[in-house]
Amino acid sequence: MKPYRGNDGDSGVDAYECGPGWIEVRFRRGGTYRYDARHPGSEHVLEMQRLAEAGDGLNTYINQFVRDDFAVRQSLDP
Repeated sequence: MKPYRGNDGDSGVDAYECGPGWIEVRFRRGGTYRYDARHPGSEHVLEMQRLAEAGDGLNTYINQFVRDDFAVRQSLDP
């Protein structure tokens, strides 16, 4: 996973990884979430990928537009 820059320094996002049609986001508190074409949909995934690469606004976008609409959640504990 790539570290998330988080330009404002107080993002809840720690790291991310992108692939064709999906993004995985690791949060500082709460595990890793995978978002894809089914959940929350391709348009959201593309925007989340753009924000992740820009290092700005990803956590806010997730909170405002996708919230609990994720494909898979991996907990912090193995």
